[in-house]
Amino acid sequence: MTAATLIFYIGMGILGQIVLGTAYALWRRSAAIEVRGNHADPVEKIRSAGAWNGLRAFIVQRREYEDAAQSQCSFYLVPKDGVALPDFKPGQFLTFNIPISGGDGEVQQTITRCYSLSDAPDSARYRITVKRVSAPAGRPELPAGQSSNYLHEHVRVGDILQLRAPAGHFHIDAGYLTPVVLIAGGIGITPMMSMLLWCLQHQPQRAIHLYYGLRNGDEHAFKKVLMEIVLRTPHVQLTVAYSRPLESDRLNDDFQHLGHVDINLLRQTLPRGPHQFYLCGPAPMMEALVPALEQWGVPSSDIHFEAFGPASVRAPKIAANVKSAQAVDVYFARSGRTLQWSGLEGNLLDFAEKHGISVESGCRSGSCGSCVTPISSGSVTYDSPPDFDLSSGQCLLCVGKPASAVTLEA
Repeated sequence: MTAATLIFYIGMGILGQIVLGTAYALWRRSAAIEVRGNHADPVEKIRSAGAWNGLRAFIVQRREYEDAAQSQCSFYLVPKDGVALPDFKPGQFLTFNIPISGGDGEVQQTITRCYSLSDAPDSARYRITVKRVSAPAGRPELPAGQSSNYLHEHVRVGDILQLRAPAGHFHIDAGYLTPVVLIAGGIGITPMMSMLLWCLQHQPQRAIHLYYGLRNGDEHAFKKVLMEIVLRTPHVQLTVAYSRPLESDRLNDDFQHLGHVDINLLRQTLPRGPHQFYLCGPAPMMEALVPALEQWGVPSSDIHFEAFGPASVRAPKIAANVKSAQAVDVYFARSGRTLQWSGLEGNLLDFAEKHGISVESGCRSGSCGSCVTPISSGSVTYDSPPDFDLSSGQCLLCVGKPASAVTLEA
């Protein structure tokens, strides 16, 4: 046997071992995948489901104030069961059942509230940022925000909160790479932080323009984080507008614009070309900006908004088609009462409560679904589609208005 022949046989032997080893490894992997499919662990199950049904217990892992006035507090929440969390869509919210205790420590009532997630998706924890709502200025007799004050004053690290899975139709569209414009007013910065941080992770080259309107530096949430992002990320442009700056606030250092975030500011500072717009803020800001963007020529499909409850602002084209309020009969079947709707109350929940009809409610903005009510006849309309997904034959009283004579199972 020649040396060349010997080398050939040795090479063929080595090649055969490689082929057999590869085939065995592929077989083992296939078997492992089949076993995982038949005996999936809880983590994989919840990830594949994408959410959970009903309430789930979360432990408050950490609290952190985000502004100088300590009016905006972030709560970091981890699941008590230790099972990894599913992804959510940046911009979505969590729905909480919050037990309100009296002076004796006994739970007096449980209220339902929705709070936007303020961080990018994380399989280990969620973060919400809650602004303490005080009584209106000059009206101390009016109540302060019940849930926000309870969270600020009573919820501590180690406490357990019950919440539902992330939900909501207001979220960034992951299918676009068009430059994105994020516009926040006050605590409306929370879903924008989620969108911004997600974009930096998953669309690192996407141009981002963030506009943030607030009164002054005391209320400037996430200030250090935002400044660090801008310094290290050239394609992120930040424009902060103070409407009533303090003497210590410095133009071009603490903020870039004196006044409000309005259409003139956008026209002066945004580059030409298409953009995807996402807006969240108080109703006056939204009611001015949303129609102004359409008048500027922005397609309605490129305008996405939430106004501290998505149904509190009318989409411009929908609003144009809403008929003026007409007197119609509303029959509350369970209560056995027929009442005439004039439209003065604004929504069916206020209308029912005004007439002494008790209806369960929560967020009062079309998000949580607490006031879902079956419709036996007639129909209910909305200024803009509510965030809660309704089944056929149901309506949300907190944002609904009768489109005709209607019978409600309430």
